[in-house]
Amino acid sequence: MDKNIVRFTVDLAINPGKFDQFDRIAQEMIAGTLKEAGALGYEWFLSSDHKRCLLLETYADASAVLAHMKGLAAGLVPKLLETSRINSFEVYGDPGPEAAKMLTGIGAEIFPLWHPLGR
Repeated sequence: MDKNIVRFTVDLAINPGKFDQFDRIAQEMIAGTLKEAGALGYEWFLSSDHKRCLLLETYADASAVLAHMKGLAAGLVPKLLETSRINSFEVYGDPGPEAAKMLTGIGAEIFPLWHPLGR
């Protein structure tokens, strides 16, 4: 893993009767993230019963994370959390101090890179 890359895994439980609204917000988030230069990956996985969603996000570096958190996420994450709740949220790598504060404020656990591959 490149020492600058930051990854998120977010496990969401979709509230009963809220899937359609959840889906609309997810589509907005996907469209917006596609326009972010530092967003390297933004993949959504849905359980067959539409009750759980796993989101895998990859950012080039801490500045890309902060741009995402202050931009798109600031406006749409609160709306998404009206339709779902976070089961777990893990951050891998260094998101930087400002983004780290924002992320831990919504329940993320941060795992700094410990043993890089060394390439």
